Amino acid sequence: MSEVERELSLRELQSTVDAWIQSIGVRYFSELTNLAVLMEEVGELSRIFARTFGDQSFKKSDTTYNLSDEMADILFVLVCLANQTGVDLQSAMVANLEKKTQRDRDRHRSNPKLNVDSSSQVDNDLNRVVTENTYRDPHPGDSNVP
Repeated sequence: MSEVERELSLRELQSTVDAWIQSIGVRYFSELTNLAVLMEEVGELSRIFARTFGDQSFKKSDTTYNLSDEMADILFVLVCLANQTGVDLQSAMVANLEKKTQRDRDRHRSNPKLNVDSSSQVDNDLNRVVTENTYRDPHPGDSNVP
């Protein structure tokens, strides 16, 4: 089994990507170029989502896009940026999950928008917001105001 086929920790992934860059990729692109490439890859993923889950239809040129491959492209470039900037993604993810756990321990459970039983309350809240934000003519009956 090759190293690419086995499960990798984030730390191992960073090391594997770095070895690939050094041996096959020649060198890292600049951080700014990699940030632009990351945005490009996110755009390609967005295209797939807009056509698969959204309202847009696929064009002939869209048939070559692959959801998992686009996600892997994003992860690859993100790992490159982490390597370039000295970020240990393993440690960063552990710390980030701990932060989210502390901050959001009860937040999502008490969110009526996420509670299936509270869907009628969410509908009522949405209707209230739509009604409150409906345009009202500030000059009703005044024909002199365009």
